[in-house]
Amino acid sequence: MPSPPHHLLVVQPLPGIGDMVWHLPHIRALARHAGAPITLVAKPRSLADQLFAAEDTLKDIIWLDRNPRGRTGRNDGPIGFWRLVRVLRAGRFGHVVLLHHSHTLALATLAAGIPVRQGYGAGAQRWFLNRPPFLSPDAMRAHQYLRATAFLHAAGIPLEETEPRVAIAPGAREAARARLGLTMPYIAMGIGSSEAHRQWGAVRMAELGRALLEAGWPRLVLIGGSEDSPLVAAIQQGLGEQAKRAVPALGWHLADAAALMAEAGYYVGNDTGVMNLAAAAGARSYALFGASPVLRHSRNIVPVVPSATAGVGTGMQGITVAAVLSVIERDRGAIGPIRNDQPQSQPGVGPPSARTI
Repeated sequence: MPSPPHHLLVVQPLPGIGDMVWHLPHIRALARHAGAPITLVAKPRSLADQLFAAEDTLKDIIWLDRNPRGRTGRNDGPIGFWRLVRVLRAGRFGHVVLLHHSHTLALATLAAGIPVRQGYGAGAQRWFLNRPPFLSPDAMRAHQYLRATAFLHAAGIPLEETEPRVAIAPGAREAARARLGLTMPYIAMGIGSSEAHRQWGAVRMAELGRALLEAGWPRLVLIGGSEDSPLVAAIQQGLGEQAKRAVPALGWHLADAAALMAEAGYYVGNDTGVMNLAAAAGARSYALFGASPVLRHSRNIVPVVPSATAGVGTGMQGITVAAVLSVIERDRGAIGPIRNDQPQSQPGVGPPSARTI
């Protein structure tokens, strides 16, 4: 890649935490290939600044406020488009790689005068790019992780990581344990969900929690967003006398949450960005895929899907507590604590800066 140091721009505009986790290996590979930290264009909901906080992959983040929920973004419409163009032009980037198919964003990089423009080249996007490779229609139908992988391979850019991982700063694991006073083994339970149809529900979470405690786990850590306080209360109520053994960790910085889950015996919970983060932190992750396609990009993800013979409905309601426990036991040999429950640590240093547009 011929770009001068510090002049590579990478665009990854998918909005979710999980979306950004999927692209961690590719963004790092592009930075290594450029020989310097890169500038990333990302949406605020991805929390990219938190995901990259323990490493020096990013020089800067340009926040893309486009198509947010419930309001008009600063980069929506013609005025918002030109606002983005002005920021990109001011960056004086020599090279851009779009890890996405958007033709609008490709046009913005052309209008900003970026000399070398690469991307997937799907449909009209190819009109605004001037450097191959371009992905085939078959490649564009693949999962986003596989698309980005196919692009880097076609471009001859080495991809050193075979699956996503999140860097964890030295001492972060111990700090996460100390924050909750965790001196004994625990399970990370992902209770939140950004979409209602992916939510398993407090009743089943509580039933699963009771089974995990009875199997010998001293503590449960209930992980979610700050908005999940009512869900925590409902789960604790369902746990009855065992409620004090379920500790909430809500609204944590993602770097801290990753360290917390890296120390867990394993993760079990909804298919969310937090689940993807748990797997990237090295935790064995039993993910409930009742309302979304099963993800295969990480060996740490063990899917739990609705049973066709359960007779309890479809979607998330088709996943029984017994099915979850069966998958866990079949995968690791036991539901309760066993040796070698601690994943390996992961290196990383230094947070990037960030700015908005």
